[in-house]
Amino acid sequence: MVKMKKKFLNWGISIGLLFIALVLTACGSSEDSSSANDGDIINIGILLSAEHSALTSAQEGFTEELEANGLIDGENIKINVLNSQGSSGNLHDMAQQLANESDLLLGISTSAAQSLASVADETPILFTATTDPEGAGLVESMESPGGNITGTSDMVPFEEQIELLISIVPESERIGIIYNSSEPNSEIQADLATKAIEESGREAVIMTVTSTNDVQQVAERLMSEVDAVYIPTDNTLSSAAVTVGGLAIENQIPIVAGSIDHTAEGGLATYGIDYKSLGKQTGKMAVEILENNISPADLPVETAEVLELFVNEEMAESLGIDPASIQMNE
Repeated sequence: MVKMKKKFLNWGISIGLLFIALVLTACGSSEDSSSANDGDIINIGILLSAEHSALTSAQEGFTEELEANGLIDGENIKINVLNSQGSSGNLHDMAQQLANESDLLLGISTSAAQSLASVADETPILFTATTDPEGAGLVESMESPGGNITGTSDMVPFEEQIELLISIVPESERIGIIYNSSEPNSEIQADLATKAIEESGREAVIMTVTSTNDVQQVAERLMSEVDAVYIPTDNTLSSAAVTVGGLAIENQIPIVAGSIDHTAEGGLATYGIDYKSLGKQTGKMAVEILENNISPADLPVETAEVLELFVNEEMAESLGIDPASIQMNE
């Protein structure tokens, strides 16, 4: 009888010890899990609508600014970049993929930002390289964006750019404009440039393309009819900047482009935006959202802080123009 009691006593002690071990293990697992959650990597999704230097410069500036603030890809953040390579059909699917796996989203170009906004109504969204975010339906206003989206606008100083072009070719009578008619940014800038050209007493000759396949033929025709060409910040034309620049040399036609990146590859001069600096501005906004928990709704849309006169000296020499003679009017 005594042996039986001892047996049951030993069994009870074993069960008790097992229970304590399970509780301690559970607590340890809970603490480990909590520690893992505290160290979770922030996922940032970046969507580009095309492959060209202005957009990639903005992307580089954005990631550099994050790194400067201690947010480093592969350490405490993970950046996933998707590029539709000019295919509007791929944008929505790519936007959905990024929205499903990201804590913060960045759309580089108006169409990329619109695609992200259409699939994510809670995840913070930033945009850059977007000319008219209000007109594009991305924000309620520049000062008070509302919702979950804000960013930086690349509205260029088009009046100064047209003045620059006219100062280079003062005897010009007809100034051409070429852009992709399906890009909202480009259409807005082309309309404003047309107004500035006509107010100068000159005729604006407008031709549009629908893809990079059209660019060479349309640009050749345009240059045969005008004295100079203005190209807004257009993704399609920027992708074909070298081709159009070659045609400009053949036809001895000066080009003022909307962006510095485009001008460096196939234009003569511009007074424009440094897209890397614009990307850095956007990166600072991302830090405000991620580090300081500021809502996009409370971050006004910003415009470029850095503007500069850029002259492509190689192009100038090819056109027989002294680079030093190209200056902004005071």
